[in-house]
Amino acid sequence: MSEPTANAKAMSIIVTKGTLDWAYPPFILATTAAAMGLDVTMFFTFYGLNLLKKKLDLGVSTLGNPGMEMPMGGMHVKMPNIVSMLPGVDAMATSMMKNLIKKKGVASIEELREMAIEADVNMIACQMTLDLFEYKREDLIPGPSLGGAASYIEVAQKAGINLYI
Repeated sequence: MSEPTANAKAMSIIVTKGTLDWAYPPFILATTAAAMGLDVTMFFTFYGLNLLKKKLDLGVSTLGNPGMEMPMGGMHVKMPNIVSMLPGVDAMATSMMKNLIKKKGVASIEELREMAIEADVNMIACQMTLDLFEYKREDLIPGPSLGGAASYIEVAQKAGINLYI
């Protein structure tokens, strides 16, 4: 058996989405990898930066999400894109998702984010995105460092696992 490479113990994740359903994969993967002993870095850019805001108000959009099925009445019901244009559908889908998360005992994004901080996951908030969307450092939770593409690339070239979510 060959010796593991040095970078096999590091993982980086580019986080680009800021909706409730897209927030789970990066935080679950990051906290799991950290629990398994990997050095984990999350780079939050564009709408993913929303996940670092102090106050989270995450929603779900059914538009462009043809794989979205919700358990209802013992069945799985798909949400057709045409339904997305109706007022209140995103709010309804968000409410349904939040209720399902609570009912199944799944950790909230706030809880997963706190677990990531406790596990020493390195979080980098994209400075360009902060400037572009006119956010202030004070809008974000304490802890994440500020950096740009070069900061992420320095980490990524040393990591054995690089994910784009």
